[in-house]
Amino acid sequence: MTGKFELEYEGELKGADHVGRELIRAAVSTVFDGYFPDSDMRPIVEWFDLGGTLNLGDNVSSRELVDNARRVQGLVELAHRAGIAPDAPLPVVASAIDFVLEGLYSQKKIGRTEEGGYHGTEPLRRREPQARTPVLTPDEEDADLAGGRKKKRYYN
Repeated sequence: MTGKFELEYEGELKGADHVGRELIRAAVSTVFDGYFPDSDMRPIVEWFDLGGTLNLGDNVSSRELVDNARRVQGLVELAHRAGIAPDAPLPVVASAIDFVLEGLYSQKKIGRTEEGGYHGTEPLRRREPQARTPVLTPDEEDADLAGGRKKKRYYN
């Protein structure tokens, strides 16, 4: 990892911590794609985008994590699709749920806090296109000349 880290860090102004987190995020995304190449994540992502949050910090028990995850339609089922048996112990199911949430975060479909909470991503704001000055053909320029507009001068 240190070789990869040095290559990524060389010339970066973001800092070693940021580069390390982005490398981990990319790795999680790659593994997540391997487990769920064609899964429909929309119901889960929409739940978060509509204001849903899950607080899954380090002090949350496995039972509480699984109970909270059941509120999100399709989340527990997706965790089982990663190869977890339906009768698996709660800590195993909780780790699979955490993996699904980390995978969605790594692909920037949901957001995450440093304390382990998951939430919807911020909506992307589009910039309004700026009004462009119309480009006139020579004939249009001559027609506008009668309307009081000045003729465009070319300096070639």
